[in-house]
Amino acid sequence: MSAAPTLVEVPPAAGRRQPPGSMLPRAEHRAGDRAPRWQIYVPLGLYLLFTLVPFYWMLLFAVRPAGSSSLLPWPITFDHFDKVWTGLGFSVFFENSLLVGGASLVTTTVIALAGGYALARFRFRGKQVFLLAMLCTQFIPGAMMLIPLFEIFRSLQLINSLWSLVIAETVFQLPLSLILISGFIRNIPTELEEAAWVDGCGRLQAFRIVVLPLLRPALVAVGSFAFVHSWNNFLFALMFLNSQDKYTVPVGLSYTLGEYSTDFGALAAGGVIAAVPVVIVFAFIQRWLVQGFSAGAVKG
Repeated sequence: MSAAPTLVEVPPAAGRRQPPGSMLPRAEHRAGDRAPRWQIYVPLGLYLLFTLVPFYWMLLFAVRPAGSSSLLPWPITFDHFDKVWTGLGFSVFFENSLLVGGASLVTTTVIALAGGYALARFRFRGKQVFLLAMLCTQFIPGAMMLIPLFEIFRSLQLINSLWSLVIAETVFQLPLSLILISGFIRNIPTELEEAAWVDGCGRLQAFRIVVLPLLRPALVAVGSFAFVHSWNNFLFALMFLNSQDKYTVPVGLSYTLGEYSTDFGALAAGGVIAAVPVVIVFAFIQRWLVQGFSAGAVKG
């Protein structure tokens, strides 16, 4: 009997076209999916223009002389800043806002760190119900809680005290902060902590050495949100404070609004003063903030 014929695979010709369903080279896919530059820069430029124009108008009113209608800030004057800072007492308002923002940042971050670790690493009855309750509190407007909070703070003799703002801000910031911190900690492998336990570390020491350094972006994200929210809050400060030496920056800005007229120069100068700390904070923490968002969005 003759041997079976051997099948030899013939490579396709170099110039042969590929069938319609075949995969194109990666370079061709990239070249075909790449959008023209104008489709990227034109929308970004329009959005940037839409965002920066209000800031330009605020800065323009703050540095041009009163009564001027020029569209360019020339000549430049700082009379409005002097009037706001010394005349209206913005130095005191600014200090109060810093105290409230810093205290809210620390208390929210510390409590969220402890609670988030417990939610991520321990199992207990009612855990899912607790998380659902924390999530549902985000749908409750803060204005609905003004009367109950006012009665509670009055019974605790905290009306006209900056601690009332710190407690209120911490309570309203904690639910979201707990959920974010627990998600960050859940993405950290437990094997890292177990290795520290094997080396002789306790749970608290392992948390401080292993987990806490990895949570730096998460802490920056949570702390920045707590600070900015407390810095910008107007309603709580208006309701819980009744003396001028305890007012914060948002309440102080309302002093520039008269009954029959508005000092737009002083209002713009106060707005610039109020915006500077927030801009500085985000300018320094934007790298950590982006890392925190990406770390919380990706399952590790």
